[in-house]
Amino acid sequence: MPKSKRDKKVSLTKTTKKGLEVKQNLIEELRKCVDTYKFLFIFSVSNMRNNKLKDIRNAWKHSRMFFGKNKVMMVALGRSPMDEYKDNLHQVSKHLQGEVGLLFTNRTKEEVTEWFSQYRESDFARSGNRAAFAVSLDAGPLGQFPHSMEPQLRQLGLPTALRKGVVMLLSDYEVCKEGDTLTPDQARILKLFGYTMAEFKVTIRSVWSAETGELELLVRDAEDAAEEMREQVESDESAGD
Repeated sequence: MPKSKRDKKVSLTKTTKKGLEVKQNLIEELRKCVDTYKFLFIFSVSNMRNNKLKDIRNAWKHSRMFFGKNKVMMVALGRSPMDEYKDNLHQVSKHLQGEVGLLFTNRTKEEVTEWFSQYRESDFARSGNRAAFAVSLDAGPLGQFPHSMEPQLRQLGLPTALRKGVVMLLSDYEVCKEGDTLTPDQARILKLFGYTMAEFKVTIRSVWSAETGELELLVRDAEDAAEEMREQVESDESAGD
């Protein structure tokens, strides 16, 4: 069993008294989870949607999930071997960059990776996303929209008009090409016409074991490879001194 590194005082500066209390409570919750659960998984999120993350939380009520507040989570776990809460948790902190979170659970690595590998949810693309495919609209009646929607459609750039109370698209209209970076208007049009181009998914990237104190990378990317190379170089330099 790895040695305990509890009861370390944590200093959080540049925050209000209420904000400090919230952060301290989060740190305590995280450390309680480290003490309670067998495994700590680091996950990343693609096309973040709060409602879909909430669905996952509900499905994993037997576990604890934390998302956001990366800096506070790093403080709770520790950023170096000197201040880490338990062995090798500072290695976990190194991966808390961007849209990532922590899952504390007693479920096995196989159970966790299998469940999340099968979880996919389609959703509407947002401004800034890339178009997954080209979309063009044919001229003609747009019967799915009430007449009151016509001014809004026209404001989005669509060549529309009312004809006997029916919304008409006066000419063919290209909404986007494949690979386009979507503007707010394009994203809104795609949503109005029911085109989903985004996929919400969670990728399990690594797992830390409370029993062994070891961190195992499950998904390796260029950043992980670069980090391993830096650590190897530092190790070689230390051995040569």
